[in-house]
Amino acid sequence: MPLARLSAARKKTVGSKQTLKAIQRGEAKVVYLALDAEKHVTEPLRQACRRGNILIVEVDSMRILGKTCGINVGCASAAIIED
Repeated sequence: MPLARLSAARKKTVGSKQTLKAIQRGEAKVVYLALDAEKHVTEPLRQACRRGNILIVEVDSMRILGKTCGINVGCASAAIIED
């Protein structure tokens, strides 16, 4: 299951600003995007992933993604920096 990899990751980003920075620095290995997040938040991340040839994993909801990251609120995106 792809979410198990995210929850077990030693280093990860949580949230769109940190995830975009990790993509731009070339640190992100896999990016997770919530399908129910607003497009103006996720679209810049999608484009950056395409440019950097980074795998995108789509998650059904922000709530599920937030819970997987260990926070009590939803989040639009996350990335694995180090497995």
